[in-house]
Amino acid sequence: MLSREDNELLVRTGAGTPMGALFRRFWAPVMLEEELGGPDSTPVRVSVLGEKLVAFRDSAGKVGLLSAYCPHRRANLFWGRNEKHGLRCIYHGWKFDVDGQCVDMPNCPEGATLKDRMMTQAYPTLARGGIVWAYMGPRQRLPEFPDIEILNTPPSHRHVCKMILKSNYLQAQEGDIDTSHVSFLHSRLDKTPLPGSLSMPDMFEDTTPRWFVDETDYGLMFSAQRDAGAERYQWRVTQYLMPSIALIAAPRGARMLANIRIPLDDERSLLFRYFAHPDRPLNDEERASIEDGVIAAEMIAGTFYMKENMENDYLIDREVQRTETFTGVKSIPAQDVMVTEDQGGSIADRSLEHLVSSDRAIIALRKKLLVRVKDLMKGVEPPEASNPNAYGVRAVDFYLPRDVSIEEGAKDLLHAGAR
Repeated sequence: MLSREDNELLVRTGAGTPMGALFRRFWAPVMLEEELGGPDSTPVRVSVLGEKLVAFRDSAGKVGLLSAYCPHRRANLFWGRNEKHGLRCIYHGWKFDVDGQCVDMPNCPEGATLKDRMMTQAYPTLARGGIVWAYMGPRQRLPEFPDIEILNTPPSHRHVCKMILKSNYLQAQEGDIDTSHVSFLHSRLDKTPLPGSLSMPDMFEDTTPRWFVDETDYGLMFSAQRDAGAERYQWRVTQYLMPSIALIAAPRGARMLANIRIPLDDERSLLFRYFAHPDRPLNDEERASIEDGVIAAEMIAGTFYMKENMENDYLIDREVQRTETFTGVKSIPAQDVMVTEDQGGSIADRSLEHLVSSDRAIIALRKKLLVRVKDLMKGVEPPEASNPNAYGVRAVDFYLPRDVSIEEGAKDLLHAGAR
């Protein structure tokens, strides 16, 4: 359990909060690149870390991310005209480029000179892996983008889903690294994996994994050991990349999965569920398994909300729950969301929990974040943000003989490019 004070410290991420400052030391995923059209296309509303922003692509194809509100009279720039290398407010015509510089102030005689001294909040952006990322921290701390293997894949090698969740980011993030829940929440009653999940059958036979946690230069590595017969163990290694990315374990040679998260505000979060193969295009079978509504949820048309949601009880089928699956809910994302969107509310009170030994990964994650946020409050910068090359790791599900340590047996499996 956490004290209520530490819990509050971790879950509040708006501007001016300590945890918000920590998130702003890293590149933040803000939207799918495909949400923006071509040059001079329609602006798009963006909310991230409690800030209301507007994104647009200018005449040269550059992506701008500005404060949603014009600094003149606070009109919303979402209604603006995207034209000739800038976004023009429809209220009085002030126009801003992708860097936030005012380039035209046509409603006053002093505008020709005053515009050069007028700026609005703008954040640097870049595109990686089909996602637009923004850096929202101090400009003098602008880090290199981390070298995450699957984000370097071309469109043919990946499939990215975006979902808005009605819960604080942390309870969703905790579900990513707590792989002991897979043996229950994502199981079938006949102890076989759900279609397309790539989970090893031994996960449903041995439901009490032994946990090993390693501090790393990029975050944390969580290794869950399970019995797999008399002579070997199954090892499921999940990688946590600061501040909010989880690489989900997959067998060698299989397509990979990452859950990339960011707070929208304190009570909502954004998930990019990222399927990719680093070495080849996704094949027809892999794309079909993504699109069949089990490992990736079906969405309400024209939105980023799941059809299975809190308002319709996640379309739970009690007969299926009695006879086929542990939950009676179809998709794996909905199974996760149904237990994290309401843990006593959209912001869990962790002072009420009763943790056990299988929660070791959860405890380590909270400790890591608390150390980093409290250090930053003392002026100590998070070292992971300035170590982008350390992020080139993989999450792998594999078997080892019982007499082979994970340090020895996995040393060639956990790095980008491993075969």
